[in-house]
Amino acid sequence: MADTTIKVDPAVRDRLQELARERGMSMRDFVAELAGATPTKEELRKRYEETKAYVEEHFLGRPYTEDDERAGEKLWADLEAGRIGEVQ
Repeated sequence: MADTTIKVDPAVRDRLQELARERGMSMRDFVAELAGATPTKEELRKRYEETKAYVEEHFLGRPYTEDDERAGEKLWADLEAGRIGEVQ
């Protein structure tokens, strides 16, 4: 595999080095892992469509709507704000 150079600010380089060191890996391996774990917009769009189709088929039994979207957003907001108790 051929190497290449990526120019970044020294502060970014130092941060990457620290993060890599904390994980016991080289910066090269860390950057490769980071790039591999970060989805592209197209990958996120595909994941959304696949998840939506799964929810429609296995949970809703109907198309996912904007009302479902709003209800889900409200649920997350309530969970984050502590307005919904622990689930047992």
